[in-house]
Amino acid sequence: MPEALTLTSLPLFPLGTVLYPGGLLPLQIFEVRYLDMIGKCYKAGAPFGVVSLTEGAEVRQRGDSGASGDGFAREAFSSIGTLARITEFSVPQPGLMVIRCLGIQRFEITQREKLKHGLWIADVTRLEDDQSIKIPDDLQSTATALAKLIQSLQARDVPAGQMPMLPPYQLDDCGWVANRWCELLPIPMALKQRLMMLDNPLLRLELVGDILERTGIGL
Repeated sequence: MPEALTLTSLPLFPLGTVLYPGGLLPLQIFEVRYLDMIGKCYKAGAPFGVVSLTEGAEVRQRGDSGASGDGFAREAFSSIGTLARITEFSVPQPGLMVIRCLGIQRFEITQREKLKHGLWIADVTRLEDDQSIKIPDDLQSTATALAKLIQSLQARDVPAGQMPMLPPYQLDDCGWVANRWCELLPIPMALKQRLMMLDNPLLRLELVGDILERTGIGL
């Protein structure tokens, strides 16, 4: 169990993607509202929240008539996201941060607030980690296909820092295999979000298996 079930005033980063626990997320930060936030999170070793956009753009846009009440276009995002921890940080030039993050744990927003400069903060409740479930025989092909993909990347000498997933490769765990496929598959973001929100990792893997079978990837 985590040391606390809730976090208050968690800074949020609404993005056009879905971050899964155990997943990697590279980001280039240049908006003023995020430069200070990311710098503070990195120095404090604190996480921030990644939430998927349902309305608006990653880069703040001017509204036609102040749609959000502050002259900027409205932003809306999912109420369930994932805590992100910064694992790599650099400032290649003034006004630009390049970071790499690791998804840690899902959370649900209980209250949100938009600050004057456009940064969102929220009070959140952390959700339970996936239960560790061994992959059943009828879904073993999903793990086999993922193992082949990893081996193919390794055979091409893809540097560890450019691999789409981090070891250890938990190829016998329903949640880990399902999450990695959800990140890799070219499926709509709304579907990625729904799959991430499922509490049952076995069900998530079953649905991933259906997608792999339809596309022929898992055969």
